[in-house]
Amino acid sequence: MVRRSKRPRKATWPLSLVMPAFNEADSIEMALNEAHLALSEFLREFEILVIDDGSTDLTARKVEQIAGLRPNVRLIRHPSNRGYGAALRTGFTAARYDFVAFTDADNQFDLRDLEPMLYLAQRYPIVAGYRYARQDPWKRRFYSWGYNVLVRNLLGTRVRDCDCALKVFRRDALGQILPESKGFFVNAEMLTKARQQKLDVVEMGVTHKPRLSGESKVSVFDIPRTL
Repeated sequence: MVRRSKRPRKATWPLSLVMPAFNEADSIEMALNEAHLALSEFLREFEILVIDDGSTDLTARKVEQIAGLRPNVRLIRHPSNRGYGAALRTGFTAARYDFVAFTDADNQFDLRDLEPMLYLAQRYPIVAGYRYARQDPWKRRFYSWGYNVLVRNLLGTRVRDCDCALKVFRRDALGQILPESKGFFVNAEMLTKARQQKLDVVEMGVTHKPRLSGESKVSVFDIPRTL
């Protein structure tokens, strides 16, 4: 685990944070406020891109309201639900800055962990978080463990927590591994492409919190589709 450093000055590297969202009206306001507060602590310049993946609730309207108050929040909408991987690709291609991160809109990560991840990204093209004290139900942790064993052995993903939704990429590396898959295979695909392109990946332990609102969009039915 890498500890967050206490630095007197804010980093000069601008960051694009991509945040896919599908029917996250209950949590999106808190997610954006927490992200803005965390990034403001250590960055001079950043943007938060919310990719609304065809939500049928008030997610997009709430993001529009927040964007009216915070000009560094941007909303991009899919007219229909295309999938998690497709939302990430949209965000990655729309990102403006040389460092690009992504996270989910469920408030389960402490985004202050992005500070040491960004420092690692000065030396490594891909920084992958892993949840060192994962706060998910046992069944989901079990499925995740099995999936990680499978993709490490079949695809050589090389990380302990493939689907951890806190990663940082340098733009030059990201352009080589943009995902084609539309669903939850996206992380395994990108990490496999990174191995094929001989891109170095470094891991860092990140804080994981219980989900306080909404529900996960991953279900048991995604397992056969992903396989």
